[in-house]
Amino acid sequence: MKANQTAADKGYILLVDDQPDNLRLLSTLLSERGYEPRGVISGQMAIKAAKSSQPDLILLDILMPEMDGYEICEQLKSNEKTREIPVIFISAKDETIDKVRAFGLGAVDYITKPFHVDEVLARIENHLSLRKLQKQLKEQNALFQQAIMIRQQAEQALQKANKELAHSNAELEQFAYVTSHDLQAPLATIASYAQLLQQRYESKLDNQANKYIQHIVTGCLRMQTLIEDLLEYSRVSRNQKSFSPVDCNSILATVCSNLQSTIRKNKATIVYNNLPTFIGDRSQLLQLFQNLIDNAIKYRQEEPPKIEISVELRENEYLFAVKDNGIGIDSKSFERIFQIFQRLHTPQEYSGTGIGLAICQKIVELHGGRIWVESQLGEGTTFYFTISSQIS
Repeated sequence: MKANQTAADKGYILLVDDQPDNLRLLSTLLSERGYEPRGVISGQMAIKAAKSSQPDLILLDILMPEMDGYEICEQLKSNEKTREIPVIFISAKDETIDKVRAFGLGAVDYITKPFHVDEVLARIENHLSLRKLQKQLKEQNALFQQAIMIRQQAEQALQKANKELAHSNAELEQFAYVTSHDLQAPLATIASYAQLLQQRYESKLDNQANKYIQHIVTGCLRMQTLIEDLLEYSRVSRNQKSFSPVDCNSILATVCSNLQSTIRKNKATIVYNNLPTFIGDRSQLLQLFQNLIDNAIKYRQEEPPKIEISVELRENEYLFAVKDNGIGIDSKSFERIFQIFQRLHTPQEYSGTGIGLAICQKIVELHGGRIWVESQLGEGTTFYFTISSQIS
């Protein structure tokens, strides 16, 4: 036995025999081998000791007064606290019927007297090893069940949080839609009267007053654009139609037609070939491609813009790439650009409200995919997005 291993670590064994000489012999034998034996001389004492001290193994004689080994084993196996303790019968009874009865009552082994010491020790060691493995397995199973329960609770909490978040987002979108819609009329009135003041009284007011009016007009027009874009963002989910087969080649042809003047003005080239047909919302996908292409043209360098659109079919999705040769994006801003109203440039540098990519992200997510960007400043940008091929 190792110096740091106690007898209790190796195994606590309860010995049940009405013959003190047998108990002393077995106790000495087991103690010398590093076990912790305890002997009792009656069935009642054995049952009481098993319940209170929970031995790792019980060596049980059959022929005892008042309560024989069979009765003791039967009571041990009928009690929840002791039924898992392995029992080995040690008896001079050598009939097959006795062994069958012992195993039928739940014994794990049967040793016939007189016994061989090495055989007894080998069987004890074997059953104690099995007992330890069973305990470990039971503990691991309990930990596993606990982990499953914790995971289920976490999943339920996550589902609840997602449900609450979806409800909150729906309420927020409804609020944004209603508020934006209702703000349009009074804002249009302010802008109209400011423009009337500018047109009718420009010659009667000094330069400072005209400057103030111009600020009002510019601010109103910019706010109108923001409100219109906010309405557009809130409409993405509200106006979603039933998915149907969509030909991406047809969508790109429509996008190029819609952006014809911008493409011509900037001498842009748009390249795409053999795009797939899949299930989706045509109007949303058209808006997705149009936003990405319009951005690619807007954030151009000196050379004419070139936009390449490609796609590959993966296991359960299409992976699209929209690549340009524009000014590029700093990697620090990759996450930020998909947030609503987040802009990387001033309105004086580039027009827009910073909502186009947020709309793109929303459309992609509604189609079971995700969107991300790869770019380097001065070396162009590639937007990647996936569309599930399993949407029904």
